[in-house]
Amino acid sequence: MASMLQPQIILLKEGTDTAQGKGQLISNINACTAVADAVRTTLGPRGMDKLVHDEKGNTTISNDGATIMNLLDIVHPAAKILADIARSQDSEVGDGTTTVVLLAAEFLKEAKPFVEDGVHPHNLIRSYRTASSMALKKIEELAVSIEGKSLEEKKQLLSKCAATTLSSKLIGGEKEFFASMVVDAVIAIGNDDRLNLIGIKKVPGGTMRDSFLVKGVAFKKTFSYAGFEQQPKKFLNPKILLLNIELELKSEKENAEIRLSDPLQYQSIVDAEWNIIYDKLDKCVKSGAKIVLSRLAIGDLATQYFADRDIFCAGRVAEEDLKRVAAATGAAVQTTVNNIIDEVLGTCEVFEERQVGNERFNIFSGCPSGQTATIVLRGGADQFIEEAERSLHDAIMIVRRALKNSTVVPGGGAIDMEISKYLRQHARTIAGKSQLFINAYAKALEVIPRQLCDNAGFDATDVLNKLRQKHASGEGANYGVDINTGGIADSFANFVWEPAVVKINAINAATEAACLILSVDETVKNPKSESAQGEAAASAMAGRGGPAMRGRGGRGMRRR
Repeated sequence: MASMLQPQIILLKEGTDTAQGKGQLISNINACTAVADAVRTTLGPRGMDKLVHDEKGNTTISNDGATIMNLLDIVHPAAKILADIARSQDSEVGDGTTTVVLLAAEFLKEAKPFVEDGVHPHNLIRSYRTASSMALKKIEELAVSIEGKSLEEKKQLLSKCAATTLSSKLIGGEKEFFASMVVDAVIAIGNDDRLNLIGIKKVPGGTMRDSFLVKGVAFKKTFSYAGFEQQPKKFLNPKILLLNIELELKSEKENAEIRLSDPLQYQSIVDAEWNIIYDKLDKCVKSGAKIVLSRLAIGDLATQYFADRDIFCAGRVAEEDLKRVAAATGAAVQTTVNNIIDEVLGTCEVFEERQVGNERFNIFSGCPSGQTATIVLRGGADQFIEEAERSLHDAIMIVRRALKNSTVVPGGGAIDMEISKYLRQHARTIAGKSQLFINAYAKALEVIPRQLCDNAGFDATDVLNKLRQKHASGEGANYGVDINTGGIADSFANFVWEPAVVKINAINAATEAACLILSVDETVKNPKSESAQGEAAASAMAGRGGPAMRGRGGRGMRRR
């Protein structure tokens, strides 16, 4: 009786939404599967593109998993994890973003029947982690090293990796052309890790084939004053001066005050201003530099002064372009024109201003340090060029990773099928429930070749059966889906390669995400945040148009 009269304990605020137990977990799995369905059809060389239209009216056409996941405004808390792993895969290795989302969703999908049957999620998690570590060991065994090859051989191998990445992109039709360009750009920056040393400039117009690589720096002609056209537009072995100061007449500060006792003294003040600017310009000329670039403005007076002395100048150069010029030419950015010595000046073999489409570009080539490269992209629509830039970013990341880690694995679903076969065989040696779980993990890995077939319009069941038979025979470890014929082919012989690090990262991230979602058994939605936002908006509105207006008698009303 006493227990019946105990007061009810209210722990959470009124309106708090809580969901827990098996139903909650299955709801999370369904949400993740729905997100994966959004990017499922973008996988592989025959993948379709997605057109995303945001609230600002911007249109993006892409088949890059990470880009699509970023643009989809996902609100489901569990499904957001898939967007996060796609982002991490993009920043870590650059490619495989769709793969990682599909794998994570498939691992969850395979776990769903077990969860419904009452299996404890931690048993699944334990088996998944075991299977993941075995899969990673198997990838390292199957990977082929490209270390110890000559530079020419290495270039060919790397361009095969880049071509595999680009084959699934919008610019897949010109993959050989762009693959060699990307490899040259990455080799040009050497061991430097900074991606911003490879600049990508976009110029609408022309065809994709009009794109070109500058082994040096190229940037659009900056805003210029009168006198600019009189400056020479081409130099051989010029000295280059980089500045971070304004070269123009500066008006006095607003609160400056000068008191004169004699009107004649006014002229001396004006002369002093002119003398200061002329002194600066004179020091620039005496330094011997033939090209003067500044991050801040170079005024009309300075432009004409330099034109009269056959010196090229450009002001308001973007900071990243200035940094790349500094890295390429060996110049140091100066914040003063006093005491300019030869050591702070840079040089290059050729500087020229060239017309590219409707734009004029300043191009520095034959730079001594050679630590930078610029790709100038051409194409029709703006969306097309944007997508081409994203595709090249992926290819650049892949080539960098392949250079660093120097091991590659066969693509086209070959490595996934081989790991799947290996895990199935291992599962049969285990007594207990984990045999089923590892088998489910192995089956989930087959989603990659299956999706490649579906996207290309082939019979997935037929192709997968052929692949299973070939891999089971022990000789077909490198066999994957042949996109051109609808059958199976040796991916290694067909040069469908990808860096091992892409697969390792994808399996690692997908397994972690699946385990994370499986380990969540309760979701608590706090209503406070929603109401707080509403209150904040209401108070802001009141502040603008409420009591404040009333105090003034309303906007536009005359007081009586």
